[in-house]
Amino acid sequence: MSANILIVDDEKAIRDSLKIVLDDEGFKTDTACDGEEALQKLGENEFDLVISDIKMPNLDGMQLLDEASKKYPQLFFIIMTAYAEVKTAIDALHKGAYDYLIKPVEFDDIIARVKRLMDYRKLEMEVKSLRSRISSDTGFTNLIGKSNSMKHVYNLITQVAPTNSNVLILGKSGTGKELVAKAIHYNSKRKDKMFLPINCGAISENLIESELFGHKKGSFTGAQDDKVGLFKVADGGTLFLDEIGDLPLNLQVKLLRAIEDKEFFQVGGTKPVSTDVRLIAATHQNLLEKIKCGEFREDLYYRLNVIEIKLPTLNERKDDIPLLVSHFIEKYSNEMGKKVIGAENDVIKILSSYEWRGGVRELENVIERAIIFCNSEYITPDELAENIKGSSVLHGYPDSLKDAVRNFEKEHILKTIKKFEYNKEEASKALEIGLSSLYRKMDELEIPTKSLSSDED
Repeated sequence: MSANILIVDDEKAIRDSLKIVLDDEGFKTDTACDGEEALQKLGENEFDLVISDIKMPNLDGMQLLDEASKKYPQLFFIIMTAYAEVKTAIDALHKGAYDYLIKPVEFDDIIARVKRLMDYRKLEMEVKSLRSRISSDTGFTNLIGKSNSMKHVYNLITQVAPTNSNVLILGKSGTGKELVAKAIHYNSKRKDKMFLPINCGAISENLIESELFGHKKGSFTGAQDDKVGLFKVADGGTLFLDEIGDLPLNLQVKLLRAIEDKEFFQVGGTKPVSTDVRLIAATHQNLLEKIKCGEFREDLYYRLNVIEIKLPTLNERKDDIPLLVSHFIEKYSNEMGKKVIGAENDVIKILSSYEWRGGVRELENVIERAIIFCNSEYITPDELAENIKGSSVLHGYPDSLKDAVRNFEKEHILKTIKKFEYNKEEASKALEIGLSSLYRKMDELEIPTKSLSSDED
């Protein structure tokens, strides 16, 4: 059973005897004579558990517990005290200790408690791992990006998720509309119920009504049994209607009625079926233009568009490309059993200057292909498809990473300052740095503090 344990006691005989006993049980141990030495060792090595006496010179056990709990929240504590006072034990537990022992310590007792604690820790890690795997498909995990436009999307998701309001997600192909829909659902009160996606453009017109609302046996040729529609299957959960702009006009009327009345009729049915679903719709089309052309109902549009989330294209958030590249490298390296850990600087330059018509999905395909052909730890331009290299324009960054970063910082800061018409306060907010830091950067990078075409700041 592997665990790193730090034993802290001002009595050498006690800490040495505990070390021998726990070492014999297969644990890795170290010792400290007081709280100050313990804090120093905690900063130098990773420990799973601290077993500490209460009464010690310099820094006692309770002070050590306070300090270490702030710096190392995952660290477990067992407190030892020679004073069989309930208050001392309760204070230690309230401050975050896992357990306490009364001196003189029984070796069998402490071995049993440490083993039980390590079993608990192992179970806790397994639960966290399971939750992490679940959240990778359901939460924000697959939404990669720290650009301002993506932060705006995250903020909208956070605000709208707890409500029951319908949401309309707008965005071109490859912007992650279904990922956003999933993040809304799995951060809502309906997260324990079903999330059901349906692509309205991928199902023939004569079948989509049956898919949505179900049908009765014999209602049309081939209807050999009753069928429950997705509106009922998703009862209590979320129904994601992708490519809602492709929904036929006659079904738009029935969808509107289902939204307004919270009930619908199956194909061939005579009794209304009640339902409680949250609708999230998505499209890459301009629905307002389709309304003008008579191809989409205006009343349905406003029923669906209670909250609108517009997703930026990859070309509108190129600052996120390094993060996305890193994410896809890790994903496909693991899948293919390769040890690719990153991409060369020139690769990031090429990908950042390329015009992404297929969005994030296209970038993912490019990285997957590169991983296939990569035989080293880093993707090089040689592993990129010719159309990517041929269509991209490098901006003449130097080979030195330090100089390249300096050039990029200068270009980006200057571009942002110009965007805000040399208003440094607004520019610093957009850059997410302090105003004094912005001025220092401008001085370092020799960026003029005023527009050359203006005498005013």
